[in-house]
Amino acid sequence: MKSRKLSRTGRRATILGAAAASVVAGVALLPNWSAGAAVVDDPTVDAQTKATFQRLADAVFTDRTDALVEGKQGDRNKPLSNGFSGGVRVSSGTARTEGATLSSLEGRKDRLAKLGEKYSKAGTTVTLDATRVTGHKAKAAVTETTTLTYAKVRGDEPKTTGFQAHHELTFTADERGNWQLTGIRDTDPIAVNTLAKPSVKAPVAASDTPDAPRAATTYPAPAKPKTLTGATLDYKAMATYAEKYWSNYNPNYPNYNGHGAGGDCTNFVSQSLKAGGWKHIPGYVYDYTKWFGNADIQSDSFVGVNEWSWFAQNSKRTTSLANVYQLDVGDVLQMDFDKNGSKDHTMIVTYRSPQGVPYVTYHSNNTYRRSVASLVASYPNAAFYAYRT
Repeated sequence: MKSRKLSRTGRRATILGAAAASVVAGVALLPNWSAGAAVVDDPTVDAQTKATFQRLADAVFTDRTDALVEGKQGDRNKPLSNGFSGGVRVSSGTARTEGATLSSLEGRKDRLAKLGEKYSKAGTTVTLDATRVTGHKAKAAVTETTTLTYAKVRGDEPKTTGFQAHHELTFTADERGNWQLTGIRDTDPIAVNTLAKPSVKAPVAASDTPDAPRAATTYPAPAKPKTLTGATLDYKAMATYAEKYWSNYNPNYPNYNGHGAGGDCTNFVSQSLKAGGWKHIPGYVYDYTKWFGNADIQSDSFVGVNEWSWFAQNSKRTTSLANVYQLDVGDVLQMDFDKNGSKDHTMIVTYRSPQGVPYVTYHSNNTYRRSVASLVASYPNAAFYAYRT
């Protein structure tokens, strides 16, 4: 994506601010319908109904994360979202769809367990960012914040992984003004508890650009040790930067989330590499042999997934690793979700367990210390590219 052409967004609002604003904003009243009366005017949504939308969304995504911990509906007799009725409830169709989603996530949990990864507990909160009512439909934009605690299976896992994901929920009102949840769209499909297919880029036309070899995903991998200290680059600084700004973006750079395919992932990784010692090579923004980025201008290689790969290889700043489990702190992982020849996502390693499992941090969606095992289990048909920096 040519994200350098997009205007710089402002400082992101905090999650707590968004949550408070979502509940108290708007003074539109529910229609004054008497029991049994037919609806004449389009319904509106008051603050209390918005709060119920938020609580229902929280229940839906808590059910999903619990499925990754306990399996399907967690340790309850039924999903939390089944407890809503009356003025706001889940439609029968959505209940069936979410039931299938929970079953699929339980399958993901089992695949992760075979790779040596389990979660001991999870915490999910959802904030309501905006509500738009058109006719008898309401669109609710929400932000999910989830933390998963790693169970000590190997004994060397980090404490937690976390992510933020955005979703759009559709509510439909009946003639009495009662709302049903009739649709859920995951707008950040790279979260660990979503099943939506990630957006992919069109295949890159054949050219003289270098193409990285694919990396294997088998565990364990042959040893490929990396020196983290005493080198020209500061790999720990790269990891520190990424883990500082994974959810609270650095205002000294533009934020490209929501601006077309690709989002902010490569921009974020480039910032982390720069923090650890990668130097600018100024020049023409479209020239993939150049690399630079600041608040005002960024080269395509700084913000574009494929362009970054071309630069990294051409400049000899990276070498390719044969297996994703050889990645170490400060190394870069890319994915091509549909194997169409165009890479779709960029991540940076911020932790590696002593037993050889790398953990990546990335933007779009904001994610902290997700294991490579989780990515392999979630996207078994993707192509992976591993870069030693």
